[in-house]
Amino acid sequence: MNAGSTSMQGVPVNVNVSKAFLQKCKDDPEKAAYLEENLKAIPDCVKSLCSAVNAAPGSPVVTYASYNIDENGNISCTSGSTNDPDGKIARENAKKKAEENKAAKEKVEKKRAEKKAEQERIEKRRIEKAEVDGKTDEFTISAVGTNVRSVTAKLAEGVSSGGVSGTVGFDVKA
Repeated sequence: MNAGSTSMQGVPVNVNVSKAFLQKCKDDPEKAAYLEENLKAIPDCVKSLCSAVNAAPGSPVVTYASYNIDENGNISCTSGSTNDPDGKIARENAKKKAEENKAAKEKVEKKRAEKKAEQERIEKRRIEKAEVDGKTDEFTISAVGTNVRSVTAKLAEGVSSGGVSGTVGFDVKA
């Protein structure tokens, strides 16, 4: 087995040893002794790490440690710590962010509702004005011809002479 995970000093600790280095240890008793010596030292190193971190300002807490031994026997350690071990600060920050997001969403929804209401008011006024003037935006123009150019010319003529604006469609019948 080339990897292990355990808890030391109440801290989750992972130890990973390269398969290549394990093979070298199998073939070389000096390297095997080196590996054993360092693996035995890890618990004391974790204890020292926790003591050093706990002595720092704000009394942070070590949250994990990881020891890696590469194919050449080089050892690296990675660890993490926090000044919020119970997650109180993180929960407060998350709650504050959720409230900000909710407020922003409500603001967007309010603006959308206001814009929709304004568009409805404009449309209502437009309809009322059209009813008063007796005009409507709906119209039909028909044109028949033998090709697209002649039909288009007749439609354009009908639109321009009637003072009508809007979208016009047509069918060509041959």
